[in-house]
Amino acid sequence: MIRTELDLEIFTKFEDIEIPGIKYIPHYINVAEQNQLLNIVDQQVWSTDSTELKRRIQQHGYRLDYKKGILVASSYLGPLPDWAGSLARRLSSDRLTTTVLDQLTVNEYLPGQGVRSHIDCVTCFGDTIVSLSLGSSCVMEFTHFQTREKAEILLSPGSLLVMKGAARYAWTHCIAARKRDKYQGREFLRTRRVSLTFREALFPHK
Repeated sequence: MIRTELDLEIFTKFEDIEIPGIKYIPHYINVAEQNQLLNIVDQQVWSTDSTELKRRIQQHGYRLDYKKGILVASSYLGPLPDWAGSLARRLSSDRLTTTVLDQLTVNEYLPGQGVRSHIDCVTCFGDTIVSLSLGSSCVMEFTHFQTREKAEILLSPGSLLVMKGAARYAWTHCIAARKRDKYQGREFLRTRRVSLTFREALFPHK
């Protein structure tokens, strides 16, 4: 049977994650906050410049050159907009980050879209990556780049994923390009998902 978002509660209570450096918070924001953020995001300008990504994105604070995989000093876009800066400060206030993160990438994933297996640019960004999920659930897959050990996490709407340490530097992560996910013996249809990924731009990129 294909499950809907209403069934996600059974997983978020008993999530057992064995990746060092991962912190998963199922209900970091509520439904009203999600809807408010999605409304704000959709009022911003989406970029479809990169044919490699095959999805719409927004970048705030600093712009990552996806073709080169790097940040450059001239890519500074200005401080985060108020709504994003407020979230970045909340992450710091909640002691999920040691500094107020200053780069945000907004990704839109329609059913069938995903992201290749990767480790976020080590020389571009700091030691903490934070991703907030809005809209649909999806399964994120992790692979240890040396042992090839695999793990997966069901990211539910409103959840927050924090990656530090080994999770940041030793495990790749990806989202498979498909329209439904299988997780713990159950199947979930994907709808539109928007992720807000916060990072700290590193010198000399800023």
